[in-house]
Amino acid sequence: MTTAIDEILETFDFLDDWEDRYKYLIDLGKELPELTADERSDVNKVRGCVSQVWLITSVSNNANGVPVLTFKGDSDALIVQGLVAVVTTLFNGKTAQEILDTNVEGIFAQLGLQEHLTPQRSNGLKSMVGRIHRDAQEALAAA
Repeated sequence: MTTAIDEILETFDFLDDWEDRYKYLIDLGKELPELTADERSDVNKVRGCVSQVWLITSVSNNANGVPVLTFKGDSDALIVQGLVAVVTTLFNGKTAQEILDTNVEGIFAQLGLQEHLTPQRSNGLKSMVGRIHRDAQEALAAA
């Protein structure tokens, strides 16, 4: 079964040129559901990002009582909005433990993001993943 993140990885692999990959990232970001003004609150803002990034985490329990997290996000910068789409696609619908066990660096390496993002965007990406990891840890602790 192909997952959404697998589709992103395949598309990135198919696109040879980084300009095309950036366009694809921007397109992914444009597909994100728009956040309301209330959702674009300070409480949902991700710290450590140069661009404004908002991330909303929802936690529900599966049939076994294990916490499953879903995410909505947005940014005021097009490429960063695409990165939000990649990150939310990677983690949406996973259990808290699956999120913590995901080899994020390996996936980002497959995408080639480390070599092609500015240091500020790389730090922002790390901040988003850090926030998601903290949310997963909190969900596990509350379970």
